[in-house]
Amino acid sequence: MADPRARVRELAAEYIRRGDPLGWFEALYQEAEAGHSAIPWADMEPNRRLMEFWGRHPQATAGRRALVIGCGLGDDSEQLALWGFQTTAFDISKTAIEKTKGRYPQTQVDYVVADLFHPPNEWVHAFDFVLEIYTVQSFPAQARPQAIRAIAEFVAPGGRLLVIARGRWQDEAEALGPPWPVSPEELQEFQQAGLEAESVEDYTEPDPPWVRRFRILYRRPKA
Repeated sequence: MADPRARVRELAAEYIRRGDPLGWFEALYQEAEAGHSAIPWADMEPNRRLMEFWGRHPQATAGRRALVIGCGLGDDSEQLALWGFQTTAFDISKTAIEKTKGRYPQTQVDYVVADLFHPPNEWVHAFDFVLEIYTVQSFPAQARPQAIRAIAEFVAPGGRLLVIARGRWQDEAEALGPPWPVSPEELQEFQQAGLEAESVEDYTEPDPPWVRRFRILYRRPKA
């Protein structure tokens, strides 16, 4: 089997050339389902950076709605439901959603096939907690501002958004991606979209290749 990250880059480049920057997700999940490729970000367990955050900053969950952006195979979504959220999770890949429902046949999560750029109208300002891990960095530079604004729109007044992303150093050239690490300046778009940064972690992971990470909790002020 080919290097899965190299295959991601090949597929993304192909679909971006076609003018379809989201189409490669479904193509990759179809290849993985057929056994011809793998999903590099599918750890088959909740994201450890989410778990670290929650251990230090648990959020209120009772009676609250959560939304997971680009849910993939569902591990983070199931974790939010386990913590007590009424959870909705979406992915643009129909294959990913079908696979996830098969993994969790007794799930309490509402899994939906949806496009970040054309979401259901009823999701606007509808969620008390929104989780975004690695989705923004999967878009080329020209699409990232739109993606950030779309994600911010899901956050209800008084609600929160947790963003976990790979960061780019100030003097670091735009990488051959995806992933395309994001800069602090790009993430300011969340604040331009009406959110406030409640806590900001900008850190370097202790092991090679010493990746820069952002873990930021945003809040939409109450009206």
